[in-house]
Amino acid sequence: MAAPRDHKGWGSALVMTLYLLFLLVPIYWLVNMSFKTNAEITGDFSLFPRNLTFANYRTILTDPSWYMGYVNSMIYVGLNTVISVAVALPAAYAFSRYRFMGDKHLFFWLLTNRMAPPAVFALPFFQLYSAVGLFDTHIAVALAHCLFNVPLAVWILEGFMSGVPREIDETAYVDGYSFPRFFVRIFMPLIASGIGVAAFFCFMFSWVELLLSRTLTSVNAKPIAATMTRTVSASGLDWGVLAAAGVLTIIPGALVIWFVRNYIAKGFALGRV
Repeated sequence: MAAPRDHKGWGSALVMTLYLLFLLVPIYWLVNMSFKTNAEITGDFSLFPRNLTFANYRTILTDPSWYMGYVNSMIYVGLNTVISVAVALPAAYAFSRYRFMGDKHLFFWLLTNRMAPPAVFALPFFQLYSAVGLFDTHIAVALAHCLFNVPLAVWILEGFMSGVPREIDETAYVDGYSFPRFFVRIFMPLIASGIGVAAFFCFMFSWVELLLSRTLTSVNAKPIAATMTRTVSASGLDWGVLAAAGVLTIIPGALVIWFVRNYIAKGFALGRV
């Protein structure tokens, strides 16, 4: 009886290995291109760089028009993640602990904002920020992304908070805890996994979003995603530099996944994700 089970295990492992290889092929090809010259990229097919070069990475790390794109992206992504989670925490607590008129309708309305495509809000945001002087600033993109990230964070955090017994709140109040002290010192550690999951999704959406970040910036706050779409010159696309920029764009997301991997695993197991 053990043989069929072993064969089934080997078959599952083989399928998973092939699937992972299929997913890693584009990443490998991107890394491979980043170490090639344009002539080699547009020339013959090769699995490895024939003339290994670091010139593409040198261009990005020494040219302000390139590396400032990463700085700008990190600034507004960090701002958005902090603002979204900070706003979503009390909102999710209210939805999980209190019942009020229209609470379910309000909760659904929040989610409908997340369902709308960013293109719907590009023109209103552009006109609004141009009128109030926020165009081409980091906070402009961060606030625009909050329209999508706050509902998502509220939805995720509400699922985690609903799993915490209400008796904990009552016991803390009996022990003399004020609400801010109880929320920060007792409640937030209990939903640390949910906060990690919410922060992860807010970071990833804001990091990869292109339309709003490109529409609401021009020079001072232009993100790396917008920079990568404006690299056409008279000689055509610089494929090597674009590939190197793509590799460097993957690294922040990979680092975030590495540091919050335990929270994400618990979140998918316990929370509303």
